[in-house]
Amino acid sequence: MPDSRPEPHLASPAAGRLEPRRTGDGSLTLWSERFGECFHSGSGAYAEAQQKFVLPAGLPRFAAGASLRVLDFCVGLGYNSAALLEAAEQRGLQLEWIGLELDSRPLALALADTGFRSHWQPDTLAVLQDLRRQGHWCTPAGSRGHWRLGDARRQLPALVQTHACHIDLVLHDAFSPGRCPELWSVEVLSALATLLKPQGRLLTYCAAAAVRRGLQLAGLEVASIAGPAEAIAPGRRWCHGTAASPTALPLSGAERDVLQPLSNMEREHLLTRAAEPYRDPTGSAAAPRLQAERAERQQRHRGESTSAWRRRWGLERRA
Repeated sequence: MPDSRPEPHLASPAAGRLEPRRTGDGSLTLWSERFGECFHSGSGAYAEAQQKFVLPAGLPRFAAGASLRVLDFCVGLGYNSAALLEAAEQRGLQLEWIGLELDSRPLALALADTGFRSHWQPDTLAVLQDLRRQGHWCTPAGSRGHWRLGDARRQLPALVQTHACHIDLVLHDAFSPGRCPELWSVEVLSALATLLKPQGRLLTYCAAAAVRRGLQLAGLEVASIAGPAEAIAPGRRWCHGTAASPTALPLSGAERDVLQPLSNMEREHLLTRAAEPYRDPTGSAAAPRLQAERAERQQRHRGESTSAWRRRWGLERRA
């Protein structure tokens, strides 16, 4: 079992305060002082895990008894993997799970919250508790996993060596690209793409043009994750997230209400300056440098400005 003991810096003052907040469905999230934003959208942390990660995972495509290899890229409070574990075991599926996380505190804070605990079955809570206490877990049904604490960029090369083309699902739930560009670079997305099986899926809440273009440059096919109409902000006409795969995603049949082809608006977004991706060739650059270098490349980009694209599609600028 790999050493999963927290690195000394994980709870240092540089990590910043974490403040509990309640989301629209009453579930817990945390506000991060370091990143200046919450871990989840205001509409609902629990609902987000179900709608943006569990449903588009397409679990019905796996036969009962199958074992799914999953990478949770930024575990956070644990919602995504807890929801996936319960859904998988209900279908007779097992998970072989790896989690990458910088800071162990969010999971500890979540487990101390009565509201968070109320969402999960006792076996699921036992998994999260074991993960927090000892860094690995297993279930009576045969699922098992461990996490690796530290900068995810430094963890990826070893994972690529041992798990290339072996991962069924990547759950990418880092802070937004504008706050944490280092985890959305072409280099990181390419490493994650290398991990996927041919029919594997990378799932994320993010629909930013820079991220979607980065996924395309990593060799992945991209689709939209659909969501309830009432969850889309007025005037935004946007989707619920992004799914990507080495092969074409099923956009009809049983999954047509969950995965949809990019709309004309979304495809045109990928031709604008907003689609200039983040690049981190050294795998160690800080966020300000990545942002500044991208801004310079955007100035040389021959595509339409984002503001012109917004006006053409009648989109309201988000606050």
